[in-house]
Amino acid sequence: MSSLRSIRGGNARRLIASQLPFRFSKLQDPELLIRHVLESSKRAGDFKTATKAHARIIACGYWTNPPLLASLVSAYVRCHRLDLAERVVHHVTSRCRDLLTLNIFLRDLLGAGQCGVARKLFDKMPERDVVTWNSMIGGLTRNGRFHDALASFRDMLGSDVEPDGFTFASVFTSCARVGFISHASWAHGLMIEKKIEPHFILNAALIDMYARCGKIQTAREIFNSVHRDDVSVWNSMINGLAIHGHARDALTVFSELEQEKVTPDSITFVGLLTACSRCGLVEEGRKYFDSMRSRYSIQPEIQHYGAMVDLLARAGSVDEAYAMIKEMPMKPDAAIWRTLLSSCRVFKRSRLGEVAIAHIPCRKSGDYVLLSNTYCSLTRWDSAAKMRNLMKRKGVGKNCGKSWVEFAGEIHQFRSGDRSHRETDALYEVLDELIKRTKMAGFVPSMELVLMDVADEEKEENLNFHSEKLAVAYGVLKSSPGSEIVVLKNLRICYDCHCWIKLVSRILSRTIVVRDRLRFHQFEGGLCSCNDYW
Repeated sequence: MSSLRSIRGGNARRLIASQLPFRFSKLQDPELLIRHVLESSKRAGDFKTATKAHARIIACGYWTNPPLLASLVSAYVRCHRLDLAERVVHHVTSRCRDLLTLNIFLRDLLGAGQCGVARKLFDKMPERDVVTWNSMIGGLTRNGRFHDALASFRDMLGSDVEPDGFTFASVFTSCARVGFISHASWAHGLMIEKKIEPHFILNAALIDMYARCGKIQTAREIFNSVHRDDVSVWNSMINGLAIHGHARDALTVFSELEQEKVTPDSITFVGLLTACSRCGLVEEGRKYFDSMRSRYSIQPEIQHYGAMVDLLARAGSVDEAYAMIKEMPMKPDAAIWRTLLSSCRVFKRSRLGEVAIAHIPCRKSGDYVLLSNTYCSLTRWDSAAKMRNLMKRKGVGKNCGKSWVEFAGEIHQFRSGDRSHRETDALYEVLDELIKRTKMAGFVPSMELVLMDVADEEKEENLNFHSEKLAVAYGVLKSSPGSEIVVLKNLRICYDCHCWIKLVSRILSRTIVVRDRLRFHQFEGGLCSCNDYW
């Protein structure tokens, strides 16, 4: 920082301007110039340029400009200089006592994804109002820090600041993503207790929360009881039905929307196309996709094309899905290529899978695993081995499957092959017994899915200890006969576990609900609500 102190004299402006990159020299507005320089340094991780921008902020007296300061902090974090990022926060909090300015700074830090630095600012703030707390809770929620958001909400409840409707909207969203009904019921009960007046944002979040926590009927009851003049309320209901696989019900809700003269938006059609995709309603999906432009003058965006590719690929029309990708008016993103790659695994299209993975710029472990799975399903062990070796050379590890189940207010997490749980011995006794009973009932493990050319016994052992099977076994161990078991999973449920849990639900006469990365599966009487289409 000595270089910053050396240019604080009268010639600071001239000297700093001369040191800035040439491509910014034509920008006359100092604030705009600094903003461009910071964005450039963030993209490149250029520490030297970031310090020059910092110097210009000092020279121009921009220490009360929250957007610039948030951008400066982001640049330092990107350059792995967290110490300087925190020094900026300390400098601001020691000099500024204006709550409005600090609230804006906090909001901008969270908007830039700097949750850790934002937390330090939050802790240093001399006072906090409801806007401060809402910025913190909402920012953590938008950045996917759902447990942290709920922890901050609990802290707020212990303060002298009362939450409002916007607080609860963020809390409901976090509860929805965490997925446990105990959180949802607690948050909803607090809202009622504090007599928070509902509005359309809150109603939409409430419907979404109950749908994502597995209580789709409760979501419907709320939907039927609230004002529905804003399209966001309808979107929450349609999307909720979609992730539960209730496609026909979602289409019915859309018909009601039209009857009530509510204008759909682009999010409405994402929900409709997703609903069609989950249940294989190809022709209905085509109709809604075409009606976006012809009837509602809504230009399809990349999310709509992605949903259509998913719809076609899931239904087996892999070549048509690929043709749509090539004809899209915008560049396909990685998510669309991953959708195609996933279908190539299901329908054993290894060559097209190779095309798909080649178009994914920053490949993740799941991409390599999907293509390796495709090779394994075709018994192309050499190709699968090469893919695994490529993963090793690139230092890419396989994503670990994790599942969660909640009992008596405690959340229990399991990984594949996990033996760290305090009740491991009892858990594996139950699992072994379930495996024996499902085999006696005719269950045959889907050993083609195991990524190794090894003996069948070893493949079967790998399948037996998937995280969702451990979670189901623990649910059987801890719950009373006949009660519902709810499991959350971070990845898509595999075919073997899906077949196994169906059989367990029939043998034990239990309802077992699994929320995986994409949707809900309700297993009952040997059947699944997805009708084996997922």
